[in-house]
Amino acid sequence: MSSPPMRVALVQMNPVVGAVGGNARMILEATERARARGAALVVCPELSITGYPPEDLLLRPRFIEDTAAEIEWLATRVQGIDLVLGAPVATPEGVINAALLLREGKVQAQYAKQELPNYSVFDERRYFHAGTDASVIDVAGLRIGLTVCEDIWRPEPAALAAAAGAELILNLNASPYHRGKAAEREEVVGERVRETGCPVLYVNMVGGQDELVFDGRSFMVAADGRVQPLLPAWISGLAFVDVERGDQGGLCLREADAELDHPRPDSLLWGDDEEGAAAEPAVPDPEALDMYRALMVGVRDYVRKNGFSGVLLGLSGGIDSSLTVALAVDALGPDVVEAVMMPYRYTASMSIEDARQQAAWLGIDYRELAIEPMVEAFRLGLMEAFSDQSHNPGDLTEQNLQARCRGVLLMALSNRTGRLLLATGNKSEMAVGYATLYGDMAGGFAPLRDVTKQWVYRLARMRNRIGQVIPERVINRPPSAELAPGQEDEQSLPPYPVLDAILEAFVEQEASVDDIVARGFERETVERIARMVFLAEFKRRQAAPGVRVSARAFGRDRRYPITSGYQEGRRSATQSQENA
Repeated sequence: MSSPPMRVALVQMNPVVGAVGGNARMILEATERARARGAALVVCPELSITGYPPEDLLLRPRFIEDTAAEIEWLATRVQGIDLVLGAPVATPEGVINAALLLREGKVQAQYAKQELPNYSVFDERRYFHAGTDASVIDVAGLRIGLTVCEDIWRPEPAALAAAAGAELILNLNASPYHRGKAAEREEVVGERVRETGCPVLYVNMVGGQDELVFDGRSFMVAADGRVQPLLPAWISGLAFVDVERGDQGGLCLREADAELDHPRPDSLLWGDDEEGAAAEPAVPDPEALDMYRALMVGVRDYVRKNGFSGVLLGLSGGIDSSLTVALAVDALGPDVVEAVMMPYRYTASMSIEDARQQAAWLGIDYRELAIEPMVEAFRLGLMEAFSDQSHNPGDLTEQNLQARCRGVLLMALSNRTGRLLLATGNKSEMAVGYATLYGDMAGGFAPLRDVTKQWVYRLARMRNRIGQVIPERVINRPPSAELAPGQEDEQSLPPYPVLDAILEAFVEQEASVDDIVARGFERETVERIARMVFLAEFKRRQAAPGVRVSARAFGRDRRYPITSGYQEGRRSATQSQENA
């Protein structure tokens, strides 16, 4: 007579980094829900008790001690069910990134992550000591191997677990989102299953942490290589999987069901229908919808986890601020969003009209503050200092004065209301420095920081297909900073399709100037853009953080010196002398 299936619960959770007590209670609540549903084992993501990444909190001995105390507290309260969770653990060799088995009031097994990523946004060798051994636990007669995140991207840890007798592999993850990442994960895990013959349960974190967003998408891969999604993207919840031994001795995995938590306020954009079941809006661009949700999660969690009462932003009637305010409302709801139009003599009447229209559609607080008196006051104050220079109404100094007056007003409103100021600049502008320090760069968070101009338009069009929230004229008119008479962006920059293609190659792919020219771009344009990217590093270091959605974002993902004599595509002085 065959034994009944063993039920495993995967917890796709959204912890707060550093809030070890709150995270422990979140884990306990999920464990109690899983036990009530008949689960024998509940599995939480990588570093689930601390959140990911804790960064230099891990260098504080007291933080490690506090975490250990919360694990002990959890162990005494987890009864009648096994719990596997991720945590940093102090050992004589150093702190390890561990998967722990809690059973019968104590830690019964401990696994140290073997593969410590030290590339892109990851810096784990700074904090952790790598493990070398497999850890296989027995749950209801099944032999289960433990692995953590990066372990599954290399063959050795899974092979060690299988060699130690594992029949099933658990993989605990804090795997951040970028475009195309979900397919990469499934392909890699499938390779491990084919190599070892062991099915894999993959549980991932969800939610935003500073510039990182975690998309969840927990799944399983059966022994035959079949991939089965278990939980959707961007939503926390529990997935239940029944595991039983087949007639031939192999393991059979069957999805039981899932319990989803339902974020609000916009059910359609979050992927819930009115009755709480997963649903997808009829949008012909699922990749854009997925990125839009990533940005929503980043905004929502940055605002809520940091305790802000809401957000405000400058609404110029341009595409970037229009998309940003739509994102903010979708993420947080209209009641906590405020938009400020700050016209000047160069502001087109259609910009004011479109800002008013969008604010009315969204149902947000809206005000208009003219900046002419402030700009004139600054100009009068600087008249003596600038007396030896001819006045040019459209010069860069005057343009920056306008932008900085707007920044001062927005920061004053942020101080008074307690609302977080959102900067509205995009990746294309930040790449080449087409932004004003302490002006339009002012703000505490920049939702579009990693979104190129072409993607801004794509996201705006996608959002309007769900329901119009951005005036079509904003999308169709030529982009302009409106800081000088008749100004358009393409007077200062190449057309955005050209600029974005060069930037994708130069920034995200690290292609050389020569390589990019070989792809058909004009050398003069490519060299100019390369110089602008290098020169703008000092601005980007002072920019607000923003949501990472590409495989290579500015910030922790791409670290270049501010002071640098390197010029891409030009020979060094030494080379010039040698070849003279």
